[in-house]
Amino acid sequence: MYYRQFEIYMLLKTINFYKMNTIKGFLIFGLLTFSTVCFAGEGMWLPQLLKALNEDEMQTMGMKLTAEQIYSVNQGSLKDAIVHFGGFCTGEVISNEGLVLTNHHCGYGQIQSHSSLDNNYLKKGFWAMKKEDELENPGLFVRFIERIDDVSDIILKGVTDDMTPEEVQSVVDKNLAAYRSTIEVGAFQELIVRPFYNGNQYFAFMTVSYPDVRLVGAPPESIGKFGADTDNWVFPRHTGDFSLFRIYAGPNNEPAEYSPENKPFVPKYSLPVSLDGVEEGDFTMIFGFPGRTTQYLPSVAVEQVVDVLDPAKIEIRDVALKIMDKYMRADEKVRIQYASKFARIANYWKKWIGEKSGLERSNAVDKKRMLEEEFEAKVKADPALWGQYGHLMKKFNEHYSQIEKYAYTRDYYNEVVGRNVEVLSTASVIGRLISQYESGDEASYNAFKDRVVPYLERVFKNYNKDIDREVFVALADLYRDNVEEQFIPTAFNVKGKSLEGYITDIYDRSALKDKDQLMAILGESPEEAVKKLKDDPVFILYRDWKEIYDEKVSAPYNKTKAEIDLLQKRYMRGLIDVFPERTFWPDANSTMRVTYGKVNGYEPRDAVYYMPVTYLDGVVEKYVPGDYEFDLDQKLIDLYEKKDYGQYADNSGRVPVCFIGSNHTTGGNSGSPAIDASGNLIGLNFDRVWEGTMSDIYYDPSICRNIMVDIRYVLFVIDKYAGAAHLINEMNLVHPKK
Repeated sequence: MYYRQFEIYMLLKTINFYKMNTIKGFLIFGLLTFSTVCFAGEGMWLPQLLKALNEDEMQTMGMKLTAEQIYSVNQGSLKDAIVHFGGFCTGEVISNEGLVLTNHHCGYGQIQSHSSLDNNYLKKGFWAMKKEDELENPGLFVRFIERIDDVSDIILKGVTDDMTPEEVQSVVDKNLAAYRSTIEVGAFQELIVRPFYNGNQYFAFMTVSYPDVRLVGAPPESIGKFGADTDNWVFPRHTGDFSLFRIYAGPNNEPAEYSPENKPFVPKYSLPVSLDGVEEGDFTMIFGFPGRTTQYLPSVAVEQVVDVLDPAKIEIRDVALKIMDKYMRADEKVRIQYASKFARIANYWKKWIGEKSGLERSNAVDKKRMLEEEFEAKVKADPALWGQYGHLMKKFNEHYSQIEKYAYTRDYYNEVVGRNVEVLSTASVIGRLISQYESGDEASYNAFKDRVVPYLERVFKNYNKDIDREVFVALADLYRDNVEEQFIPTAFNVKGKSLEGYITDIYDRSALKDKDQLMAILGESPEEAVKKLKDDPVFILYRDWKEIYDEKVSAPYNKTKAEIDLLQKRYMRGLIDVFPERTFWPDANSTMRVTYGKVNGYEPRDAVYYMPVTYLDGVVEKYVPGDYEFDLDQKLIDLYEKKDYGQYADNSGRVPVCFIGSNHTTGGNSGSPAIDASGNLIGLNFDRVWEGTMSDIYYDPSICRNIMVDIRYVLFVIDKYAGAAHLINEMNLVHPKK
């Protein structure tokens, strides 16, 4: 029902590295020669270091830009067109009137929030035919990077190898506070300091955010979500995963909260849009904010992911998704309410399935063990290295053995209490409100309540009691049956018997599942409200559950995790010292990165080769009338049958829809621009192939591919399907190949 199962094979190749002796030397001096044997598409690079590290290779691969044109502080460059969209996706500015392109799934929550049975923008799409029709989105923002600075010497001053995790953190925190006090930050600016190489280096990012971001256009789900859950993480792909927003600014083009008086933002730089398309072997660059990778985990950690953690999370979400799907298929109103939630939950559920399979079939654990054996052999042969890195692998094994039951229970708790049972999530928010009152500060209570009330309004808009109750029962049974008894709430201690009766009873008596009841309580005096909330049966369960979790799971987990993090930091430095001939790129951490590669097909299985480009013909071939995943609007079918493609067909007379490349991407890269050799927009990144979803942990360039919407399909939908040619007229359309 949810996904296609694929046989996965992976051909592991050894990662190639730059020669360096220290991370500091690596990042500052850069090693002016780039190893020509590094795999194209591997790594997520800091844009301000491209001149020293990557420019030569990128140009050898076909790039016609300079590093200064990609990242510059003193003049407009590509980085000035890239935004962190809402803090969770990437977007790009594509006109001088602040028009922003991102994925449909990145704007999905906003599209849904404006949808109703009467105006179902998810089903019909939305197009603002004039700026006055563009829709406000409270809470949404875009963030630009103004500059990036290496602050390692400042943040790590006084840190020594013999410090405990707590001592290291104390020194770092003090240095960070002192550094922040020296930097002037404006009203809409933010100074973000992040660790790199597991805390061996620090960079500071000065950012500016614009909080007035309005919905401009979105195709219907039959285009923007075509293939839905079946095609998620899959190639060949035929999804027009895009949406359009516009940044508005106040006087002098400065950031400002929403106001009807605001004007379209004028950017420092906007991306030209290429009409020439792609061919296999073309250079591609992805610019964005990848979320998190963990490429340098030891083998014992990867083994734990494969055998313990991923299976637990997959099982929990599988149960929740099946319940939601049952209700969504039976009721259109419920489908609208739960569309965004379902997609969010299903996304990583399916990713974990592919990740687990990919790591197993690629023998990633064994390959990492081989590297560790080589590492230990070199360490033992050198007394200086032995003094710094001896017994690292032994300590890793000991610590991961200690943390396993806590990590497993932590994932279970977070999935059940924090993500998939909404009434428990509400209880968590109420718990924070009660804490504000019990702190003795009634003003803080009232201030926090003023934030809680609109949050609850949004929750209850898309809330279904029957679904949440059924999910609650099913996941409570799972938790009770799969987690150690010491971590289970006392009320759950009835092994082998369903908790349905108990959960149904407390759920039905709780005010936390009913908007009117809960709002009425919050309208009472703080003293009366807190008394009633503390006596609520669901809150009582949540409070007892959380106390057990905090004391018996979170505390020992955090203690051991801090020790593991310190080992990981030392291991990262050890890899660099022990293998000076190899290059290591920094793991993703939601900061601006550039990755580059080429348009490439791939071989997922024996005797199967996927061409790199899909076409509108494939959309029509997948068409299933009435199916919520593969239905099509008649207008799109008519355009196809008439071959009414305008200027958006390629030389073969077909409209390209998606293409794949060897760029290394991850979550957060959704919405990232795919940029050609000359700096023009050619596509929009939105997914990875299922056979390579393990790339967050282990990257294999032979099989890992990112999936992009061809920009010509985006333009075709905007112009010929939606009739919104005024948006096309804003853009700078170019023909770089001609």
